[in-house]
Amino acid sequence: MTTYVVLLSGDEAAWAAASEEERQQVYGLHQDFGRRLTRGGHTIVAGAELTHSREAKVVRRVGEQVDITDGPAAESVEQLAGFYLVESDDLDDLLQPVAVLAAPGDGHLVDIAPAPIEVRPTTHATSG
Repeated sequence: MTTYVVLLSGDEAAWAAASEEERQQVYGLHQDFGRRLTRGGHTIVAGAELTHSREAKVVRRVGEQVDITDGPAAESVEQLAGFYLVESDDLDDLLQPVAVLAAPGDGHLVDIAPAPIEVRPTTHATSG
């Protein structure tokens, strides 16, 4: 069994401007994602939506100097918005439910739903 991290990126400004109805539609996509994972025999072991990147602290070290600053580590429109840790024996099958989150519905939610999504194995397998 391999543990994969599913990294969700998104436009924080678009999410902040989204209506409650639009947010609920996106949360519905995540529920669908979870159901599809379960049907495929994959297991979500952890996951979370992250707060706005303005709440981040960035710690950098150069030699003995430690520098702590506010805000995201990278300045860009898209920021890390959340993640899932998923255990799976079949990466190809795992990628199918991920597509639900990458290309939501009829395109109406594209501005607020996370895209693209990165799926990466962790450095060690877990026992299942």
